[in-house]
Amino acid sequence: MIIIKTDEEIEGIRKASIIVAEVLEFAREIVAPGIMTKEIDEKIREFIKKRGGYPAFLGYRGFPASSCISLNDEVVHGIPGNRRVKEGDLVKVDVGVVYNGYVGDAAITIIVGEVPQKVRKLVETTERALYRGIEKAQPGNRLSDISHAIQETAEKEGFSVVRELGGHGVGLKLHEEPFVPNYGPPGRGPLLKRGMTLALEPMVNMGQPHVKTKKDGWTVVTKDGSLSAHFEHTIAILDNGPEILTKI
Repeated sequence: MIIIKTDEEIEGIRKASIIVAEVLEFAREIVAPGIMTKEIDEKIREFIKKRGGYPAFLGYRGFPASSCISLNDEVVHGIPGNRRVKEGDLVKVDVGVVYNGYVGDAAITIIVGEVPQKVRKLVETTERALYRGIEKAQPGNRLSDISHAIQETAEKEGFSVVRELGGHGVGLKLHEEPFVPNYGPPGRGPLLKRGMTLALEPMVNMGQPHVKTKKDGWTVVTKDGSLSAHFEHTIAILDNGPEILTKI
């Protein structure tokens, strides 16, 4: 069942989402060559705590960290550890925050130093695909209008979208109905209505769309070893269209 939120609930989700946005801006400042991914996670955890929130990912289904940090061919759900960031890496930082019982969720891909133009294009296209999807989150549209816009944007540039994973409802819990695929024909699925809150998150690969999960049970990587990019925003569908909540 898709939960339609009240104005009061949307305001609560907005406050949690603002902290998420602040965390991701903080991550952009600290991600640099030489830092260990577990150091990034520790700093993120402390940042969330200082803002009065709680890391939504910590302990979620047994996840051992406060953020997902995925490098290069890792698509999502990377577990922070002893690896050090190096020049040329793509660092995907995914963060959820619980604040006063409400949840916000977002992700960014950070380019570390100089990368080939095609890699930069992958990252830029993934972010653009997210915003194209958000544009379609209008009352009266169908859920797959979002999915189609994301797929069309990515594939037009020669990239592929991951099919096993996608966006989701969010706000009162970290994961709610509906599942939001990043591919598919338009005009299908549930009718979009005022009060829906969704986390939209295209995951776009430079190579093929196929993925697998590593032995740690969490980290999802591209099967062909190609680079992957990931962006995510929590949005609310309002009378006049979508509002991005994870934005300062």
